[in-house]
Amino acid sequence: MSSIRTLRTFLAVARLGTFTAAGAEVGLTAAAVGLRMRALEQELGQTLFDRGPRAVVLNPTARAMLPRVEQLVQAYEALADSDNDGALAGTVVVGALVSALMGAFADALRAVKRDNPRLNVRIFAGLSSDFVARVERGELDAAVVTRPPHDLHAGLRWTELYTEPMVLIVPRQPQFELPAQPLPALRQAPFIRFDRHTWTGLLVDEALRGCAVRARDEMELNSVEAIVEIVRQGFGVSIVPRLANVNWRGDRALRVLELPGGQVLRRVGLIERASHARGGFTEAIKRHRYVAVEAAQRRR
Repeated sequence: MSSIRTLRTFLAVARLGTFTAAGAEVGLTAAAVGLRMRALEQELGQTLFDRGPRAVVLNPTARAMLPRVEQLVQAYEALADSDNDGALAGTVVVGALVSALMGAFADALRAVKRDNPRLNVRIFAGLSSDFVARVERGELDAAVVTRPPHDLHAGLRWTELYTEPMVLIVPRQPQFELPAQPLPALRQAPFIRFDRHTWTGLLVDEALRGCAVRARDEMELNSVEAIVEIVRQGFGVSIVPRLANVNWRGDRALRVLELPGGQVLRRVGLIERASHARGGFTEAIKRHRYVAVEAAQRRR
């Protein structure tokens, strides 16, 4: 009978399309993956792949069995999802915006790890748009992303965890002439823009439209942290999400101002497949955020 490793390798080949790419994911050479897949075909008595010089494609037989193989692997992985006392255990692979690790998600992750010491969380940093495809392919169990600007496929779901207002940040010691009021500052100062092709970049565009401002773009980056540091050094102004775990009030190098055109929120949430083996972890993250929001509301 095929081992769970063989089935995982089959899923990797199905998802990535080559023995080389699948081998890199599961820790085997391309030749070893090929041998493992031939052994699976011999055991099942069926050909599973149409093999080409550069890629392998699942044939109709393999495509028909793919959902059942995914269910088997998920069921096996679920055995390691908790230990005898109900605590979460095993390894969870999560994608996260770097800024989310400086935001409220970090608090939830810290609490879940504290309550489940046998849980191992592997985190990959990146962009929201990349994470959606990786979650859909099963490379990630879940990801913390900005709310997608478009509808998701039916097999995915997104749950809002928290919101961050977009704010205007300006340097306290600018290396240029900085008007005192926010609107003139946005119009006249060098603007450090978040990558306009990202989902957060779309929110920056929305904020600028709300202010009826066409900014003087000076630089364009895809890192909130890098943008904040450039503003601190006095090279420009910017619009960024107000991250939860940053000491904005105590920052002696920059000022944080509300947007003059009205509040724009960055909504950050958890994206996951509708059915997956690490549901215990994602539910724990969501429960923590709901409790934190209720506590904050009671303090008001």
